[in-house]
Amino acid sequence: MYQRLSELMKKSGETAYQVSKATGVSQTAFSNWKAGLASPGTKSLAALAKHFNVPMEYFLESDGESK
Repeated sequence: MYQRLSELMKKSGETAYQVSKATGVSQTAFSNWKAGLASPGTKSLAALAKHFNVPMEYFLESDGESK
């Protein structure tokens, strides 16, 4: 999941800090997802999907899949 988020941030030119401010998802959450210590909840996924204009399912697909 974090890899897909990272790709979207790279494409948009945004940092985790900027995405955090725009979505209300904490930077700590990003760090925990990256480290594999936690998984995002529905509310976080919805905020990220809305921000990046992608369906929530985008974050749930395996890295080998594409739409």
